Amino acid sequence: MNEDFIHYLWKYKKFEWTQLQTTAKEKVALHHVGVHNTEHSGPDFFNAQLTIGTQKWAGTVELHLKASDWYAHHHETDPAYDNVILHVVWEEDVVVFRKDNTPLPTLQLETYVSKSLLTTYQELFKHSSNTWLYCEKDIGTISNFMIQHWKERVYVERLAQKGKEIEALLIAESNDWEAVLFQLLAKNFGLNVNQDAFLSMANAIDFGVVRKCSANTIQLEALFFGQAGLITGKEEAGYAKTLWKEYLFLKHKFNLDAQGVLPFQFFRLRPPNFPTIRLSQLVQVYATHQQLFAKVITVDSLEACYALFSVETTAFWKTHYTFDKTSSSRTKKLTASFIDLIVINTIIPLQFMHAKMNGMPKAESMFAFIRQVPRERNSTIQRYEKHGVSVTSALDTQALLQLKKQYCEQKRCLECAIGNQILQRNKG
Repeated sequence: MNEDFIHYLWKYKKFEWTQLQTTAKEKVALHHVGVHNTEHSGPDFFNAQLTIGTQKWAGTVELHLKASDWYAHHHETDPAYDNVILHVVWEEDVVVFRKDNTPLPTLQLETYVSKSLLTTYQELFKHSSNTWLYCEKDIGTISNFMIQHWKERVYVERLAQKGKEIEALLIAESNDWEAVLFQLLAKNFGLNVNQDAFLSMANAIDFGVVRKCSANTIQLEALFFGQAGLITGKEEAGYAKTLWKEYLFLKHKFNLDAQGVLPFQFFRLRPPNFPTIRLSQLVQVYATHQQLFAKVITVDSLEACYALFSVETTAFWKTHYTFDKTSSSRTKKLTASFIDLIVINTIIPLQFMHAKMNGMPKAESMFAFIRQVPRERNSTIQRYEKHGVSVTSALDTQALLQLKKQYCEQKRCLECAIGNQILQRNKG
């Protein structure tokens, strides 16, 4: 058992709460459990209301597995705990005293919790080497309506988490949304292997320079490849020499500095995902669209995104994947699946934060947008499906990835609507 279970019991009154007594045999009438404190230090519940004996109290409630945890956590020396009106524990192993040496009223929950609820809790958290989800035996029996509602909430949590990165970038870029879009797109174009390298390259370029070079594809490609360290001046290809010459000019003109740019990886990548190809495609995005942010922030359909990002590499890369080796000619356009990732990881998070920071929440329209995006395919999603969870769109897959990482792996079952539903089947 962990302390989260005690919090769950108290928050949802999952115990026989109509006939309560303190361990000193005083009657307790519970009027309001209080507000769960999940963000700040201090007691676990604020603004609780209850009557002990004949005295009505309003104040804070602290919860522990054992009463002795009060001293183990040094609450006796912390003024934040001076206003605790009730100590709720599973087991009173010691008597806790206030600073004036009077006993702190204590409620021992073990006395009031049904054995069947305790058994359900223990079954939920039973773990073996083959356990992937604690609720894997039950999740398939939860109504799809409830799970879908929970997935929407978890997806919004995921957007908010991504929004923190956007907020940090906005601060660094003096609220230049266009510059932040460039950094997010660059990171996205790097995929998992090169996302940090691509972002470091974008961070090493003042977006004002990108604006000035966007009308000249050669200059823009020289800027990106030069700052990425993918041209050195030693290449044999004539196009590489052209880019190098242009980069030296830009480096001098704009006082460019590539220190801090991470090395780009080619190993174990399929050639279409080589950083040379992805960088050239990113060049074409900015060579094609002026004021890209204005277009991205208003786009609301997947088809419109496919049209917006329908770009291919510059001519040289049709017959190359690297500078030093020629390949058969092939048009290298951004694929629909790649654009799907741009929508998932850049466009919708950016729209979410822009709406939030401008006081224009648009959850329903974002749900409609992300549901247009095909589901992602990976082992995590496949295992959820194996256990009976429906997956139809990128909203589902993004929510389930968040659920697995932020709830399942953290054992936050009691904060999860699915875990709560399983436990609430037992009325205690």
